[in-house]
Amino acid sequence: MSKSTSPNNYRLINARLAVVVSSETEHRSIANGFVDIANGVISGVGEMSTLSQYNDEISCQTIDCKGRLMTPGLIDCHTHLVYGGARQNEFEQRLTGLSYEAIARSGGGIKSTVAATRKTSVDVLAQRAAERLDCLLAEGVTTVEIKSGYGLDTETELKMLSAARKIEKMRAIDVKTSFLGAHALPDEYAGRSDEYIDHVCNDMLPAVAAQGLADAVDGFCEGIAFSCDQIERVFKAAVLHGLPVKLHAEQLSNLGGAALAARYGAMSVDHIEYLDQEGVDAIAASGTVATVLPGAFYYLNESQKPPIQALRDAGVPIAVATDHNPGSSPLLSLLATMNMVCVLFGLTPQEALLSVTVNAAKALRLEDRGVIAVGNKADLVIWQAEAEVDLVYSLGKNPCHTVFKNGQIVLTKGEN
Repeated sequence: MSKSTSPNNYRLINARLAVVVSSETEHRSIANGFVDIANGVISGVGEMSTLSQYNDEISCQTIDCKGRLMTPGLIDCHTHLVYGGARQNEFEQRLTGLSYEAIARSGGGIKSTVAATRKTSVDVLAQRAAERLDCLLAEGVTTVEIKSGYGLDTETELKMLSAARKIEKMRAIDVKTSFLGAHALPDEYAGRSDEYIDHVCNDMLPAVAAQGLADAVDGFCEGIAFSCDQIERVFKAAVLHGLPVKLHAEQLSNLGGAALAARYGAMSVDHIEYLDQEGVDAIAASGTVATVLPGAFYYLNESQKPPIQALRDAGVPIAVATDHNPGSSPLLSLLATMNMVCVLFGLTPQEALLSVTVNAAKALRLEDRGVIAVGNKADLVIWQAEAEVDLVYSLGKNPCHTVFKNGQIVLTKGEN
């Protein structure tokens, strides 16, 4: 897939519209609707019965969707797509009973990927990540977030983020980047975690900000990573550089990272299997999105589930992402992730769709996508499906029919 160029104008008719705003009222769906696209944005949305109210002064190509489901372009709001090497051996180790923490403490896990990533050029990192990304693009993903965090030194963190930026020029997708220098403690700082955090705050983060390579700052608050006090220092540095924050929190234990992130108005808190009611209340008050990652839960064979009902009760938006990474979630299907979040965590198919559209957009603070609405980017997917449940029902089936990115068709299976 190549990067999209100039947009065309389209009128898409006879579609079942999901996650749509029409006439200032939000609907789960419109049974038989239309969408107009002009100059890369959505210029009209409504019921087919109201189509006569829209003029045809702008010439456009009409596409009959023939009752197919149409959704906003999907958004994968938490990935680690840029990295060197692979970690299939750890998958086998976990099958013999070794835990993620045990592997990490013995020198595997993130540290093994760091060693490989430091040896890999920016061009190779970008090319390999783009090839992984193709799996997501084929399923209607039009926006993706990519983190650094496998460099753990200034040079490699900059290299990773530069590779992520290059991908946006290589594929028809928008890439948002997160600086994750506080991901793990590198070997050269063994026993000196506070000094490493000084390095993150005083050297790495300023260099990243100066080059404009990050849209946000992330961290890993966990017993095998960094404490709340250390993460707060990173957050303070992010604020000084005008960057919003997000956090890997409460994945393996409850250190109170989510509440800390909420105090800093975090975009999202991610994983959150061990999130308690205090943490739920904190992120509800701050407007922070809860991003759940069933792929890591599945691959690590965990048993502690995130508090979905408590999040629902508190009105916290729930996003879902693949968390693609080489160790704990080598998952390259957002559709499979949607199935997992329904089966493993109990979301409804409608909630799952919202979690990878409107709520994923909120997790990245993107107000111009995630909902089919006039004025939004014309990032749309037409599915060989009739209802939202069809997107999550079958594992291994990809019903993606046509993808629009910025108003241009970037993938289509044609008539069938």
